[in-house]
Amino acid sequence: MSQSNTLMDTSARNKSCLFQAKQSRRKNLSLAFNNIDFDAAKTFMVWVKLACLNLHVQQQRLRVLLLQLCLKLCQGGLMGPLPMASLENHLGSSSRDVLRALPTTQPEGSSGIDGSLLGPSPKDVLNLQLGASNASVAAGNHGVPVVIAGHSFGNASGMAPRSHIAVYKALYKGFGGFAADVVAAIDQAAQDGVDIINLSITPNRRPPGIATFFNPIDMALLSAVKAGIFVIQAAGNTGPSFGSMSSFSPWIYTVGAASHSRVYENSIILGNGVTLPGVGFSSGTGKDIMYTLVYSQHVLNNDTTITKDMYVSECQDSSVFDPGLVRGNLLICRYSVRFVLGLATVNQAIETASNLTAAGIVFYMDPFLTGYQINPVPMKLPGILISSANNSKILFQYYNSSIVKDESEQRVARFGACGSIMGGFEANLNRTAPKIMYYSARGPDPEDSIASAADILKPNLVAPGDSIWGAWSSLGTDSVEFRGESFAMMSGTSMAAPHIAGIAALVKQKFPKFSTSAIASALSTTASLYDNSGRPIMAERSNLNPDQNQVPSTPFDMGHGFVNATAALDPGLIFETSCDLYMSFICGINGSAPVVLNYTGEDCVSYKSTISAVDLNLPSITIAKLNQSRTVQRAVTNIAGNESYVVGWSPPYGVSIKVTPTRFSIGYDNWIRFVAFVKKMRVGREGNKCSEEVEREAEHYVHITRPLVEEAAVAMMH
Repeated sequence: MSQSNTLMDTSARNKSCLFQAKQSRRKNLSLAFNNIDFDAAKTFMVWVKLACLNLHVQQQRLRVLLLQLCLKLCQGGLMGPLPMASLENHLGSSSRDVLRALPTTQPEGSSGIDGSLLGPSPKDVLNLQLGASNASVAAGNHGVPVVIAGHSFGNASGMAPRSHIAVYKALYKGFGGFAADVVAAIDQAAQDGVDIINLSITPNRRPPGIATFFNPIDMALLSAVKAGIFVIQAAGNTGPSFGSMSSFSPWIYTVGAASHSRVYENSIILGNGVTLPGVGFSSGTGKDIMYTLVYSQHVLNNDTTITKDMYVSECQDSSVFDPGLVRGNLLICRYSVRFVLGLATVNQAIETASNLTAAGIVFYMDPFLTGYQINPVPMKLPGILISSANNSKILFQYYNSSIVKDESEQRVARFGACGSIMGGFEANLNRTAPKIMYYSARGPDPEDSIASAADILKPNLVAPGDSIWGAWSSLGTDSVEFRGESFAMMSGTSMAAPHIAGIAALVKQKFPKFSTSAIASALSTTASLYDNSGRPIMAERSNLNPDQNQVPSTPFDMGHGFVNATAALDPGLIFETSCDLYMSFICGINGSAPVVLNYTGEDCVSYKSTISAVDLNLPSITIAKLNQSRTVQRAVTNIAGNESYVVGWSPPYGVSIKVTPTRFSIGYDNWIRFVAFVKKMRVGREGNKCSEEVEREAEHYVHITRPLVEEAAVAMMH
């Protein structure tokens, strides 16, 4: 079956999703995860390996260019670490948890696919890369000890430890999968009566057609929303460029990645007094002892040359080195793109250093990997990975200035550089956070394949996604660095999304009658705009030295802000949007009627009036292109006691806003409508500077507006 065929005939599944899900809904909260075992690097790894095998070794430049291209595709394509799975010791083994595998048709020409990976049970994900991580973040057991490389890092808990978990296997190791399989997983989850679906994957390109919203997965999720299921999707790891968003539809709650205050810092102190930061879960060499630094290319034995082994600097084979030159010293090795592709491993390099009785190991970052996110990995001897290309350059400037070469043989006659590794087991809990990570996809939301901006705020929210502890299968084979471990640390918007899945479960538990849009509203209107120092949240604007390239966040970076789990359980006012409004919206897109009919089975003729995205009753207003003026309405419902509010706003540059009413009192379960008149005053790109609009009251601070400006002007307000 070709890929195009597998993406067809999804409308029937979408229709059954709506009706069958309503037949039997469990009272217990349930989280559903599409069991994706495949990240961007792995997606392309098979092809890169095949291509590299066919390239003659002398074609080094072509080989390097191919690997660079692959890496760029990885960073700009499908999400990073994605799969979901269940581990008994972290997630519980109760029969209340569900594991399902969906029947999958093996595509044409796939005889090379390992048939065992298309097996009948999603439990085989325990042997794969990140099966347990997302599930443990959302609903992992409370107080589970985190032990890595024999060192205790404290206890971990999921966001909603008592939630039930349903796991659906939709994609497969090495092979990946088709949108039809993901649609089938969503359909099955709805039929099983789940309350929340977490989707930690995004498409590798913008869907073609009249609008990005019309793709099989988004339309299947619309059917899930119609069935009362709150759906969450990772924003994508395609940031920080403007309009890099990979999650599109207003009925999907899109989550970006932010940092948190805990960081595990490792460092090396050089003999010249310079301290270089890095990562790595390892012990130190001793603060008061300096060890000689030796570069791998300078300690080869007499039978080895760089021309014979172009990858010798990666330290994958101890037999090519002179043990006498390495013994008792710190071995410097190159961390290249081959580590990302699985063609070289940190563990093997450490094994090489151990076999040569090195005092420790220092990895420097290949400049081709600039901007690549590296997480700490366990090291069984003192070690550090200098994760910055600039700091790697500083290391070699010092190293090269300290060696003396034998002019006749061009070998190093004396090694003069030295250093001491501090170790990376201790956490620094005082970092300013959150900040928006450079890789987190940015808005505005692309409306079509040519990236025209939609009148929809994306992302909706940001959550912790950088350096996140997650449960790990000790049987996993995809990452030898964590083989045998029960936890691993990972980063990406795919790690941020399950935080929101768990918190949404807590909101659903407290307010069981909340609609999906009410849950979204509770999360959005209570989000924080400030970091732990009381200043506006910052956003990394470049993957080159991201710490030195930060600016105040805009809604295109963080949506409504950083999630506040406690406040989300007491939102005060909520905005609700019905599924009929979503249908009126998509029917209002020019030429959409036959597409809507194909996906939903509903005729747009039955929706007598259509609306634009601006008219959806969302807790934000986004106008991509403001022509002179526009009147916008929003309605809020009070779920708290009798309260009084004052409305305040601060318009973006070039826009005037008038809101009525400006103050009001409201009782429980009552609602009130706001009218906002938005007028374009003058044109200027400065309008990208955002302000905020809020409603205040003694007990509730309800953040309901985030003005945006794109091109001439964009405004949000209620």
